[in-house]
Amino acid sequence: MSGVDDFLARAGDVLARIWGAATTPVDPPSQAVALAAGLVALAVVLVTPVWRVARHVVTIAHEGAHAVAAMLTGRRLDGIRLHSDTSGLTVSAGRPRGFGMILTAFMGYVGPGLVGLGAAWLLRQGYAVGLLWLLVALLALLLLKIRNWFGLWSVLVSGAALVGVSWWLDEPTQSAVAYTVTWFLLLGSVRPVLELQSQRRRGRARTSDADQLGRLTGTPGILWVAVFLLVTVGCLVLGGGWIVEPAA
Repeated sequence: MSGVDDFLARAGDVLARIWGAATTPVDPPSQAVALAAGLVALAVVLVTPVWRVARHVVTIAHEGAHAVAAMLTGRRLDGIRLHSDTSGLTVSAGRPRGFGMILTAFMGYVGPGLVGLGAAWLLRQGYAVGLLWLLVALLALLLLKIRNWFGLWSVLVSGAALVGVSWWLDEPTQSAVAYTVTWFLLLGSVRPVLELQSQRRRGRARTSDADQLGRLTGTPGILWVAVFLLVTVGCLVLGGGWIVEPAA
């Protein structure tokens, strides 16, 4: 039993350290650092070869948002798949029409922006390190519903990177990473919407979330693309304002 007791004591110490770091506000970085983080994130979004890799993070948030919406509306979440081409699929069971299905389909493209907005609010309150640990916790929960090997690998790599930053790096570096991740979620939520419409123009996205919403509501798919764009740009503007001018 002494071995078990020793393990529990060590685990308790680790959890106490994580909780203390996550719930302790830290001083925000200088405005120059916050803006530099935004420029780094913007470069990642705009440089296509880099974006093709980083877009997996946006896909994780996209599919996670589908999953949360499905569970909140009473649908049964069967699983999530993430693919190497940055596409994903969230499968849920329930009524094929109605509010639950509409909200589930709607939340995917706006999910990364909303997560970024929530992250910006936490940064505004001084919880940069707390944000990193919260993202780790969310990835751990998401891992329970992943149903393919690439998805498992993608989430594990993302989570391991965040754990490494949150556990071993100093507070200024942790803050810089948290600001960069937040900027990336805000900026990176917009490009997929533009890519979606580009694919729709070429007739290559007939089963997209926008077109599913169109069929569910009897409205044009382009209307939903416009709503996606409005929400993601709105999150970027509001969240970016919170980052640049943090609360006093």
